[in-house]
Amino acid sequence: MQRMRRAAGVIVGSAVGDALGGPFEFGPRGAFSARFPSPGSGGEMCGGGGWDPGEATDDTQMAVLVAESLLERGGLDLPDVFARFQRWAASEPKDIGLQTEDVLTNGMPWDLAAAIHFQVNRRAAGNGSLMRASTSAVHFAAAGREATMDAARRIAALTHGDRAAWEGTAIFHELIRLALEDGDPLAALPDILAHVHPDHRDRYATVLAADWHPDQATEFNGAVWPCLGSAVWALRTTSGFEDAMRAAIDLGGDTDTVAAVTGGLAGAYYGLDAVPDRWTRPLHVPLPGFDGRVLHLEDLLHLAHRLAG
Repeated sequence: MQRMRRAAGVIVGSAVGDALGGPFEFGPRGAFSARFPSPGSGGEMCGGGGWDPGEATDDTQMAVLVAESLLERGGLDLPDVFARFQRWAASEPKDIGLQTEDVLTNGMPWDLAAAIHFQVNRRAAGNGSLMRASTSAVHFAAAGREATMDAARRIAALTHGDRAAWEGTAIFHELIRLALEDGDPLAALPDILAHVHPDHRDRYATVLAADWHPDQATEFNGAVWPCLGSAVWALRTTSGFEDAMRAAIDLGGDTDTVAAVTGGLAGAYYGLDAVPDRWTRPLHVPLPGFDGRVLHLEDLLHLAHRLAG
């Protein structure tokens, strides 16, 4: 498959998952299939929970901010990414993670804010750095495994002081890189785990194992490792993009982020053409704090082309 179709699949697929999952966030298991029992029948971009139909949440909004910084600054400019995050957070977006909000508004400089938050709270392993990683994963894929995993960790560390979040984001980056090269990311998981920090390798090996099921999670899927594990499980146990989305959202809990991560992986695996038109047509990404801008499908495709080019 053409690399560009996979790259577009990552970014559009993640945004679609985000918008599909948003209305079901913190709801019960099986809520998506209970409302839409017949796959492919339409209407799934239903909105609700404060979201308009097809509206992407903070997951995709932050991913776009990362993308635009990478493109406008000609590479990774961490202070610039952080400043964009701060501008967005100050605009009172509809949704923002509590930890991310504290880091972006605590008045500390970009290279200390997350670390100080972690020192004080000792809890910073949320999935908030993983949820926004679709665009950076596409951008850094061509640079190779070491470079893309390093970039993932550095971007994650802007808001998450716990290395668990860095490592989960790095794994996602590498999975995307392999898929863009027409590799089998799931088959490569043992090799990827060898490049995870030793302090966190066992935890990720558990949730990424072929026989792991989200029912075995010991933490809520708002934490980074069960979130990533759930997304990989959804990809591994289904046979298409739509089925993967349904499996991810039906897990309940942090549905927008689990579905966004699943959508990025499934979009890379199956390509853009596997993402249904009925889901991409209403898709839109508001950017609070950035002059009322709203991105639509063509804007996301343009971003993907520039990031992967």
